[in-house]
This record gives sequence, structure tokens and C-alpha cells, in this order.
Amino acid sequence: MTATHAEATQQEVRSAVVRWFARAARDLPWRAADRTPWGVLVSEVMLQQTPVVRVEPAWKAWLERWPTPADLAEAPTADVLRAWDRLGYPRRALRLQECARAVVERHGGVVPEDEADLLALPGVGEYTAAAVRAFAFGRRSVVVDTNVRRVVARVFGGTALPAPSYTAAERALATTLAPAADDDAARWAAASMELGALVCTARAPRCDACPVVNQCAWRAAGSPPDTHAARRRTQAWAGTDRQARGRVMAVLRRADHPVDRALLDDVWPDPAQLGRAVAGLIEDGLAEQDEAGRYHLPR
Repeated sequence: MTATHAEATQQEVRSAVVRWFARAARDLPWRAADRTPWGVLVSEVMLQQTPVVRVEPAWKAWLERWPTPADLAEAPTADVLRAWDRLGYPRRALRLQECARAVVERHGGVVPEDEADLLALPGVGEYTAAAVRAFAFGRRSVVVDTNVRRVVARVFGGTALPAPSYTAAERALATTLAPAADDDAARWAAASMELGALVCTARAPRCDACPVVNQCAWRAAGSPPDTHAARRRTQAWAGTDRQARGRVMAVLRRADHPVDRALLDDVWPDPAQLGRAVAGLIEDGLAEQDEAGRYHLPR
């Protein structure tokens, strides 16, 4: 394929995906016309490893309670962790509050638009900074999540799933695919993510509903299996330290006063594993122990 042909194919794919998005996009609150940059940032943090169906009600409640970075910055940390509830990975709630405080201290309470400023905020990495620039400010940025990686791997690479780790070649291709104009780039970012989330899914892709099925290299190759399957790790949940930590956090969120260790012993059968879980939560700043040896959320 010549360079000219490759560019034409990329343009054809982008146009088809954006047209599909115009009629198929979900009506999500962080896409509404009255969204704020802070609301977009909160949504991106919440959506990390958590499905939309669980994030949407939590996001609405969160923004009603803390509509600005200043509001969250001043909130008691225990209230923040309780509001995070079962979204998973509660350290994200701590990082989000740290981020809010940094926005207040460094930017007068206004979420910055500059990518370097965004990347300097606690808990904001390459993807989140790019997503906020695109979806909050409509600026050109290269937004690549797992959904986009999968779409690009199939359509242009002919592989079932991308490599376990994000590669330099993927980054280069994603940069090439992002249109030069701000509005076009932001629209492509949202559209390609949505295609991966709704149609080009990991386990059961709906190729019959795909707007670029005729341009898809993976389909043209006969939909070969995942060549990286042996390198992927599946993380169990039942019986893990993560599950033990979750049980402890649930007790602490429900309690309005410090709880004794005996109460925690009732929620997990393995004393050694429970001890690791509690120690890990304290080390991560998610729990504290008072002078009487009781446990509570950070204040």
C-alpha cells in the first residue's frame, strides 16, 4: 500500500466512524452541552476500569455535591471515600481530591487546558490529559484508550487484539490518525472510543453493525485469533487481597465511628491476609488507626 493509498484509507475510515457516531453516540451527561472541564475530568477518572452503567449515577451525585475543584478540595476525605463507594480502586478518589487541590493551588480553581499543566496534576496521565483536552476543550490531542487500541489494531493491523503494552508503533499510528483540525480530532477521538465500546468489543464484536467492516484488515484476514493470548494475565478477584481490602473499606465506609479489629475479623476468614489488607490500606492513605487501635477512614 502506497503512502497516498494509506492516507486515503485512513480518511475513509475516519469519515465513516464519525458519521456512525453522529447517529449512534450514547447520551452521556459528561457529553452534554453544559458539561464543564471539571466534570469531564471527574468522568475520565471514574471511568478508569469501571463501566459506564456504574459511573453515570455516581458522576451525577458527585457533581451535585462537589461541582467545582474547590468544593472537592475542601471536603473531608472520609466523605470523599464514602461517596466513591463501590466504583473500585478507591485510591483514585484520593488522587482526584489531590488533583482538585492542585487545580485550586496552581490554577485558581480552573482546570487547565495546556497538556503539560494537565500532566502535572496528581493522578492525571497521558490518556486522561489527552481526553480532557479533547472532550472538555475541543482541542486536538491523541486520545487512546483500550477501546481505541482495539479498533486500530483490527482495522489497520489485522490483529484480534493489540499487544498487552502500548507500543511506540501504536502511538505513531494513533498520532497519524488524529486529524489536524481541533474539532475534527476531538470528534474522531470520541467516535473511535465509542465504536470500540459498543461495536468493536473485545469478546463479541458486532461486525455486522460496524461502519468500517469493509475496510477492516482483521475481517479481511478471516478474523484470526489473538496472537498475544499467552502473554495476557487474567486477574482473579475471589479470595484476593483486593477483595479483602474491599471488604474492609465497606465496613469503614458504613461506620460513623472507629471500628475495632474484631469487627474486621468477621468480614474475612484469613487473619494473615486481613492483616496485609489493613496494613496496605493504611499505607495507601485509605484508612487510619487511632490510639486505641481502632480503624477509621481518613478525616
